[in-house]
Amino acid sequence: MASLKVRICCLLAYATFLSQMISCQSLPKEHVALFILGDSLFDPGNNNYINTTNDYRANFWPYGRTFFGYPTGRFSDGRLIQDFIAEYAGLPLIPAFLQPGNHKFMYGVNFASGGAGALVETHQGLVIDLKTQVIYFKKVEKSLRQEVGDAEAKRLLSRAVYLISIGANEYLSRNSSISDEGYVAMVMGNMTLAVKEIYKIGGRKFGFPGMAPLGCSPFLRSQAGGNGSCFEEVNKISQLHQRELPKTLQKLEKQLPGFKYSVYNFYKTISERLNNPSKYGFKDATTACCGSGVYRGTYSCGGKRGIKEYELCENSSENFYFDSYHPSEKAFQQFAEEMWSGGSDVISPYNIKQLFEA
Repeated sequence: MASLKVRICCLLAYATFLSQMISCQSLPKEHVALFILGDSLFDPGNNNYINTTNDYRANFWPYGRTFFGYPTGRFSDGRLIQDFIAEYAGLPLIPAFLQPGNHKFMYGVNFASGGAGALVETHQGLVIDLKTQVIYFKKVEKSLRQEVGDAEAKRLLSRAVYLISIGANEYLSRNSSISDEGYVAMVMGNMTLAVKEIYKIGGRKFGFPGMAPLGCSPFLRSQAGGNGSCFEEVNKISQLHQRELPKTLQKLEKQLPGFKYSVYNFYKTISERLNNPSKYGFKDATTACCGSGVYRGTYSCGGKRGIKEYELCENSSENFYFDSYHPSEKAFQQFAEEMWSGGSDVISPYNIKQLFEA
């Protein structure tokens, strides 16, 4: 009888040990969340759920044609930079904040809105401006506190990486009565306010893609006389933004203990591809895959923006640009790879992988 009891105790102890081992193995792997704010560079489809026009939406064919096979609201033929970053970090696709469903937010969430700016006035009433995106982030923080408790929420938010892309829409629709320097200062000022608000809530690690040479988009090339030249006036302010962004972040680093940042030289890396497309596997870096008119620079991709007729190339990966403004998935993947693990010649003082590991 005693020996039977001993056997039962041993079996129970072994069963408990096994269940503990299994539960340990099934615990989620330690991860760093990814929060995303900004404009169409990062919008995964938030604008699908707001009252806006098709100028600020991409939820119709042929957007999404290559990877998803259907339009998600991303302004490209497939994935965007943050989708690849999430993959490299071992995270799932980060959902749009406004996407219906029960978001747990443990892996992060995406607030970006196509057409959004750092200034509330930029496309006001048609997009989710940066200030409103930060208000949404505060709602997520509250939800996380309720879900996992104050201490765990604080830990998650302080370890998370925050990607922010902002400014392009200001420079594409700017008020010419204000100097380039004044306009960039306004964008930097509002972006700084947003970063400080996120920092107050716990954010410490921030990544910025910098600014593209906007004047070389098919849309602006077509406005520059149709001779293949870029619109240099717009490129001038784009370059100024790219120069001023690191200076602004260096100031924040001095003011905010524990603040870490990463700036990708988007102006340089896009220019390299536009000047030497074949080196990066593109056949055409001047003409969009989807659109109409000179360089397919008329923003008609999908036929739902006032012009029904549009042209569509056969293979999106041969073109650097997918539509009149936005790069193709192939280009976005190249940027994501450089942002993730590139050297100081393209991204500094940290790359995004280093931010995740910090």
